[in-house]
Amino acid sequence: MDTTIHIDDRPVRVHLSDRAAQALADRDKTLVAEMELYFSCLIRKRVVFRDGSTAEDAAPVTDGLAVRFRPVMTRHCGLDYEGDEPPITDFPIVKEAPFVPKWLTVDYRAGEWTGEFGYRAAG
Repeated sequence: MDTTIHIDDRPVRVHLSDRAAQALADRDKTLVAEMELYFSCLIRKRVVFRDGSTAEDAAPVTDGLAVRFRPVMTRHCGLDYEGDEPPITDFPIVKEAPFVPKWLTVDYRAGEWTGEFGYRAAG
């Protein structure tokens, strides 16, 4: 399934694999795919999946899926934090629209949600 949503008035093409569409149909809660752009010592992008109650600002894609864009940062660079990931906080971008991705793909494989997003027009 392919559809287009808008985040900050910017179009984002969303592609759901057939497996993802079926897995969404089997859920009772909305799934939020959070496109996380991480600013710190380096830039990283990843898709984090959360239950829908955590993101009121997410754009609906289907009855079972919503999407949001979240720029984040760490307070400082280094490896002196506990756990696998450093603690993050929202990154205050004044004009967020130029950073909103152009596309997102969502899949469901081996019981896990996977996703990718990008900035160049897809194929």
